Amino acid sequence: MDHIESIFTEIGAVFCNSASEVSTRLKGIKAFVFDWDGVFNNAAKNADKSSNFNEADSMGTNMLRFSYYLIHQQTPKMAIISGERNEMAFYFSGREHFHASYYKIPDKMIALNHFCHKHGLKHNEVAYFFDDVLDLSIASVAGLRIMINRKANPLLKNYVLNNALADYITAHESGNFAIREACEMLMGLTGNYNTCLDERKEFSVIYKDYLQQRQLGQTEYFTLQDNQIVEGN
Repeated sequence: MDHIESIFTEIGAVFCNSASEVSTRLKGIKAFVFDWDGVFNNAAKNADKSSNFNEADSMGTNMLRFSYYLIHQQTPKMAIISGERNEMAFYFSGREHFHASYYKIPDKMIALNHFCHKHGLKHNEVAYFFDDVLDLSIASVAGLRIMINRKANPLLKNYVLNNALADYITAHESGNFAIREACEMLMGLTGNYNTCLDERKEFSVIYKDYLQQRQLGQTEYFTLQDNQIVEGN
């Protein structure tokens, strides 16, 4: 654990709890949930009012799921919860076969409660990747909290630290491969990083089995209407 902690602190990451504590929390995680804007990107919108992602972060989420699969022989639950409607988030969720994509939900706890109820999860079985004020309600209850760094909000970062709302703060800023960093950190603490890469490099039988199971997942889309979660489009 000390070796992994030193690798990531040397590039500027902050372990708000020790790597050993993060590793312990990770063992109880059954789902990985992500905010979108400011997490997979720098939150800037294009002409279509959408915001992009990069393939390095995408590969990070895929290998994190494979790491989980090697231990549990099943894929973890995956979701995006966003306060806005974002076409690229829809595309990414579907392409990567996430279980759910929630959008235009300003009170994100409503989405988390729906996701947990639907998949038989407890709040402390969810790892949450976040960056901003709208995310703090989930950060207060999730079992593992990864804050995506942004130098422009030092007071927010202090608030998160003072209120114990994060377990790890990335060295890389939003839009600069922070998700890849976080996924590699978690895989490193799991202890099977090299095994994951070896199996993927060889496109082994176990990786093919994982990929087949992953591809069976159908993404469901949800939004908020009259304070109730409804199917979206």
